[in-house]
Formats: sequence, structure tokens, C-alpha cells
Amino acid sequence: MEIVKHEVMVKTGSESMPCHVARPAAGGPYPALVVVMEAFGLNNQIRGISDRFAAEGFVVISPNLYFRHRDNVVGYDNLPGAIKLMQSLTDDQIVADMTAAIDYVKTLKEAKHTFGTTGFCMGGRVAFLTAVRNADVRATAPYYGGGMTRAGQPGGKAPTDYAANLKGPVMAFFGGKDAFIPVAEVDKFRDALNQAGKPAEVVLYADADHGFMCEDRPSYNPERAREAWPKTVAFFKQNLT
Repeated sequence: MEIVKHEVMVKTGSESMPCHVARPAAGGPYPALVVVMEAFGLNNQIRGISDRFAAEGFVVISPNLYFRHRDNVVGYDNLPGAIKLMQSLTDDQIVADMTAAIDYVKTLKEAKHTFGTTGFCMGGRVAFLTAVRNADVRATAPYYGGGMTRAGQPGGKAPTDYAANLKGPVMAFFGGKDAFIPVAEVDKFRDALNQAGKPAEVVLYADADHGFMCEDRPSYNPERAREAWPKTVAFFKQNLT
């Protein structure tokens, strides 16, 4: 499907946040997705995934959650820099910025007001956090989101503590070789959703590592990436009607 894409500035509070927007070139309205960047920032790899979703028939926005920093994209070989940027965020600010992105998409005539969230690495946690704290989100598909069962700040709540607020299903992807997210953490996440009585499919690829969807990372697993992509697209098409 042919798409159009551009960069926009979205108001969040008194500030303006850069976002990448992509959508089918004609027709609509289409269901909407928020695609959330990895800890490394809003780079061309994440823009490319956003464009792929648009080609599948979604209006997509990908916000730059690090926009308050001058140097807000780092290379995949700079994990310390990524961690420093990631630790600058707070859950409340994330939710506010993600809500601003969703509210912007509501103004687009090409978009339905049915929203899904997905994201990768840090973005997986952000996608799930948004789903449990914004009632506009009707489906979420986090990829290897670390810390979904832990508070983002001392004294705060973990995203799973809000699981009862979910307005739709979850499809979560993890890698069995992921040293950042032990299988025990995956089990804890699954158990929290089950205890909340929420529909969830947790996909654990035993042979995949953290970052298995990203072709620019050494951990890229093309077989699992090819398997996960159509599952995610079908999940959103089924649940964002």
C-alpha cells in the first residue's frame, strides 16, 4: 500500500514534541497505532517500522520522547548513552507525551479513534504503560519491554499494577536468550495479567535475544522477526476495528 509520511510538531503541555507520522496515501479512515522508539531514540529504524505499519493500513505516529535533550539519538554501540537518556524519563511525563501524540492523531481525518500501541525495548514498556493508563488504547503489543512489572521511579507503581485498567488485549513478545529480561520476569508479567483477568498472549521465542526485531542490531533474528510481524499486524487488525 502506498504511503505518505512526514515529521510534525505535537503540543505536549507548553512544549512541542517532534513526531514521525505515516499513513496510507488514500482512503480511510484507518485504525491508529503509536509506535514507540527503543532506548536509543527515534532513529531511522523505528521510522522504518512505522512506515511498514502504515503500508499495512494504519495511521501511525512515533513520538520523540527524548526531545527535551539536544542529543537525543545514540548509536546501537552506545548502550551507556541510551541508558542515560532512558533514565531521564518519568512515567508520568511519558504518559502525558504519549497522550499528546494520541490526541494529535484524533485530529486527522484519515484516522479512526481506535488506538493500539507497540514498541521495542524501552518502547515496549512505554507501549504497555500507555495502554494501562490511557483508556483510548484498545490493544497493545509490547516487544521485549523490560521493567513492566517494576516501578519506573522510587515510590511509584509498576505498569502491571494498573493492569485492571486495560481496555483491550495484550500480545507481548520476548526472547528466551534476553539477559535484560529473564524468563522469570516474563512469567511474572504473564501472571499479573492473568490475575487481573485480562486477555493476553505472551510469545516467548526461546532462540531469540533482546532486540530480535531490529535488523540494525547484532541480535537481529530474521526468522523470528518474520514470524512476529504478521502476528502483530493481524492482532491489531482484529482488535482495532
